[in-house]
Amino acid sequence: MKGKKLKTKEVNSKLRTPNSKLFFILGGARSGKSAYALKLAESITGKRLYLATAEALDKEMAERIKKHKKERSNRWETKEEPIKVAEAIAQDKKHNVILLDCLTLWISNLMHNSAIRNPQSAISKLVSASKNSKANIIVVSNEVGLGIVPDNPLARRFRDIAGYANQKMAEAADEVYFVVSRIGMRMK
Repeated sequence: MKGKKLKTKEVNSKLRTPNSKLFFILGGARSGKSAYALKLAESITGKRLYLATAEALDKEMAERIKKHKKERSNRWETKEEPIKVAEAIAQDKKHNVILLDCLTLWISNLMHNSAIRNPQSAISKLVSASKNSKANIIVVSNEVGLGIVPDNPLARRFRDIAGYANQKMAEAADEVYFVVSRIGMRMK
């Protein structure tokens, strides 16, 4: 409309909404899916948030986290959130891109948190928050269902919940990529 002045909040909202998408990046361990997701995220202009689900529970993991932060440098803001990722996405209003790395580690965190009784409900909240965000959301996950059936109940439960989460995220996503040897193949 000619002559209409937009308030700052309206301008920011209009800049972030028209092309926002939900991307789902899936692959095996060490397949290059995180690097692929970072490259995709950096192809989108604007402010970027790296939503990390890892916790530095031992020295080796602390070193991994430090290395990954250094790789992203100052081009990214990082938020470490092992449990409340749906809330972090729903509450964020300042980023154009949010990269959640990774869904399966988050599921592991949920399973080890005695307060979380229903991971499927948490997964549904995450899918909803991701679809309703005005930011571009990129979710990284491991495909854990291509191997043998685990030999213990906890590992089988993890595989089942991860499979459920991957299915729900893929169904909701605008684009889905399967990554092998750092090469992404678009599936949807």
